[in-house]
Parts: sequence; C-alpha cells; structure tokens
Amino acid sequence: MCYEITFVIVDLMSAPPAPAGPATVTPGTKQTTPASPPTGPTGPAVRPALDWRLRFGALSLIWGFSFLLIKVGTEGYAPFQVTLGRLLSGTAVLAVAMLVKRERLPRTARTWGHLAVAAFFLNALPFSLFAYAELTIPSTLAGICNATSPLWGMALSLVALSEDRPTRRRVAGLGLGFLGVLTVLGAWQGFSGLDFSGTAMALLASLSYPIGWIYVRRTLAGSGSSALSLTGSQLFLGTVQLAVVTPLFTSAPDGFPLWPTLAVVALGALGTGLAVLLQYGLVTEVGPTTAQMVTYFIPVIATAAGVAVLGEQLSWNTPVGALVVLAGAALTQSRPRAA
Repeated sequence: MCYEITFVIVDLMSAPPAPAGPATVTPGTKQTTPASPPTGPTGPAVRPALDWRLRFGALSLIWGFSFLLIKVGTEGYAPFQVTLGRLLSGTAVLAVAMLVKRERLPRTARTWGHLAVAAFFLNALPFSLFAYAELTIPSTLAGICNATSPLWGMALSLVALSEDRPTRRRVAGLGLGFLGVLTVLGAWQGFSGLDFSGTAMALLASLSYPIGWIYVRRTLAGSGSSALSLTGSQLFLGTVQLAVVTPLFTSAPDGFPLWPTLAVVALGALGTGLAVLLQYGLVTEVGPTTAQMVTYFIPVIATAAGVAVLGEQLSWNTPVGALVVLAGAALTQSRPRAA
C-alpha cells in the first residue's frame, strides 16, 4: 500500500541527475540501480542479517494483508480515523528510524511544499478512499483495484512525460489490463451486484498513486535530502492533513475496541512504517526493478487473506480477472531488450 512512495523517492535519490529528472519506477521509466550494497567512507556496508528473499516475502505479506487490516479497522472507526491512525503509527516508526540514523529534515520551503502535495496524492487521498471503499466492497476487490495502479500510471505517463514513448507491447498491456478489470467487475453481467461507489473509490485511489508519482518525479529531483528523510517528512505532512480533516467529518470514538485498534496500529506501524524501511533496503540492495516485483504478489495475498480470514465470497471471475490485470500491468512495465 505504501510501495508507491518508496519506489519513487528511493529511486529518485539513487539515480543520476538528468535534464528531465532522475528516472523513477513510474511505469515505462524504470531504472535499475546497482545490486551491490552501497559503500561509504569506512568501506562496504554491512550486509543485512536476513536474505533479501526473506525480506521480499515478508514485505509481500505485510502489504497483502493491509486490505484485511483496513476492513477490520473500519469495523470500529470511521474511515478518516483509520487513515489518521495509520499515518500516525507509520510516521512514528519512520521518525525513530530517522533519529537512529541521524537523518536531517528537508530544509527548504520549496521541498516541504512539494512534499505536502505528494503526501496528499500518495497518502492522505488514496488511504482515505480505500478505507471508505471497504465500507461497501470486499477487501479482495480493493486489493485487486490497487493492482491497476501501473495501468493508470502507464496511461498518464504517456501524456505527462514526454520521454515516455508507447510501444506495441505496452499498449497491449494497457488494453489487457483493463480487460482484466472488466472481468473482475463482471461486465458481461451488467455489473450485477457491484457496489459502484465503493469500487469507484478504490479505482480512484489507485489512480491517485501515479498522479503522485509523476508529481514527485517532476518536482523533487535534486532536493538534496535522503530518501528516508523525504519519505518520513511526507508521511508527517499526510498525518497533519488528516489531523485537520478528521475532526471536521467525524466525531470522537466512544471507545477503543481491541481488534480494530490493533488493526489500525499494525496497518501503520507495519504496513506504512516497517514496510517502507524494508522496501528501502530492497531497492538499495537489489534495485527497484527486482524490488517492485512485490507489487504482483499483493493482490494474490489480499485475495487469499480476505477469503481465508474474513470469509469473503469469491466468484471465478475475480481471480481470473486479477491474473489478467497483473499480466497487463507486467507488460506495461516491460522494456525493450538492449542490443
């Protein structure tokens, strides 16, 4: 759920400058960073205790279960409250990490202004939309809608990023992906039994991510701050935005029910805090191209969790359509082989 932030900002900081801005992992503009750990003035960095494949699997599980945690959280709290608690917990984790690593906050008002916009499109808006969506749609459907982000991103990048050029393979992937969306939604049945408002909010949340990607790419290149500093500051600004909005649209909760409270804390501390740190390490160690493959496991795990834990019903078109969506998303991010 928070992978969009890390892929964009970490790759922004690790890629070399260019006139159009460093390459990000916005669909069609991926750039692979060196797979070896970075070196510093004191020699090679210490290799992590856990193999990257184990961390990759843990990250897939954490983000895959995020949609289940949102559903449980909304059983005890209003959607805005779920998002606020999520951002607050995630920010606390990153704040501790920044203190341990002695990271400095961004210094310029320009950077803070751009981070505020990025926080809205990459945190406050999509997190809130998913929380509202899961009031009326299953967590399985929300997870699959989240997988359409690369499709939206590819479509938007062709318009907003002049260096992106359509290829037959990527255009085919875009068409295939949206065919998968129609399969998931049961278009041939006239979308019978589908909650339009909830599904629309989930799809809008997925669209919000690539808008944020493109904005970050155009505005935060060469800011001089580290990826961890930018990400932590962005989450902090998202927390401030929700802290302002939430009291205007919700009333204080009557109590703090155990399971919804634990779900919200886990959603933030694990899915938005720890997961960002895991992803930061993966991108640094194996590069964004390999690390971003985690996104293809998220809807599979979200679907399995929703069915096994929450007892959500699953018709044949949901998993079939999800596989088509993932195949289309993979094609949109494919690159021609180098000569």
